[in-house]
Amino acid sequence: MLCEPFLTTRSEAGWDIPLLVWRAETPLLAVGSAPLGGGIGVRGWVLNATVPMSYDRDDPAAHLAELAHGLGLGGPGVGLLTGVDVTEVVSRTDGGVRVWATVGLGTPVWAAAPEPARPAVPEPAQRVGTVNIVAYVPQRLGDAALVNAVATATEAKAQAIWELGLPATGTPTDAVTVLCPADGDPAPYGGPRSAWGAPLARAVHAAVRSGGAGTVVPWSDRRAG
Repeated sequence: MLCEPFLTTRSEAGWDIPLLVWRAETPLLAVGSAPLGGGIGVRGWVLNATVPMSYDRDDPAAHLAELAHGLGLGGPGVGLLTGVDVTEVVSRTDGGVRVWATVGLGTPVWAAAPEPARPAVPEPAQRVGTVNIVAYVPQRLGDAALVNAVATATEAKAQAIWELGLPATGTPTDAVTVLCPADGDPAPYGGPRSAWGAPLARAVHAAVRSGGAGTVVPWSDRRAG
């Protein structure tokens, strides 16, 4: 089981910056695109860390490992970064699947563009551009089902963004992590009409649509205000 996240802070540049931390009761099998702990493997925790919009480190995995060490998180885990204030996390549950999303849609893009996107620098209040999704499925998923679950979560996110009226499928820096028990009879499918993919899709869709419905202010701009 993946426990509900707890909120904490870290001191950086004289500010207290928020972080969300999930701990697993027992190590879980995870798949995802996070900068720290991405890929497929057994993970014991998840960290979603707010960073100021002035963030300029080019070693996010090392930075997240430092943050995890400072929080006493041992062993392998998953680390995510976002310009969104993680206190604005949205959670949804559907059919035993649990999803948490921090939603920033200030830099929406189409996944397939005719040429590399080079958007003009947006206004400060529109700079947040990361959707981080953490999902827990209560049954062991087979490796193919894990990969399919990531695709399902991404499709549901894109559907929510389209329904919010944005001409986009996501942002350039979105990340998703799906976790499930490491043991047990593996479910073979994770698509949007499968036993676990269907509730996963509904929960992700609901979380992203709810989180994207309001105006998301970058954490540093909110502090400045």
